[in-house]
Amino acid sequence: MSRIKIGNGYDVHRLTEGRRLILGGIEIPWEKGLLGHSDADVLLHAVMDAMLGAASLGDIGLHFPDSDRTYEGVDSCVLLARCAAMVREAGYEIGNIDAVIIAQRPKLRPYIEGMRRRMAEVLHIPFDDCHVKATTEEGMGFTGRGEGIAVHAVCLLEKA
Repeated sequence: MSRIKIGNGYDVHRLTEGRRLILGGIEIPWEKGLLGHSDADVLLHAVMDAMLGAASLGDIGLHFPDSDRTYEGVDSCVLLARCAAMVREAGYEIGNIDAVIIAQRPKLRPYIEGMRRRMAEVLHIPFDDCHVKATTEEGMGFTGRGEGIAVHAVCLLEKA
């Protein structure tokens, strides 16, 4: 049995007016927010899918379906903590997380450290094992047109 496993996660949410923009468990002041059943934290959703995939535990749709009213408006940090517990119950420890947010606007550099700190706190891992970066698509595609935000994430797990 492999002692190291890697998982990949991807998520996307549409931007809309009248919602708060939550990324990495923190609120980003901006004119639009992400549309979704929960708080629509696209960063945490991609990270959860990476973690669950690495542990062969399915995905967030399996564990937290959008057809279940229990998760309507839920703070994705609560779900992230549950995913971390599932991963640990399966016999793994989180080695590291690396994620990239794809968004034309808003500019996210001032908020990256706060996202990393919040995720590391929820996951009970060192700050340096939780990395987030942001990029644009130079005005191309749905993210470049400001219609949505996408995130790619990877997670390394180590057998406990």
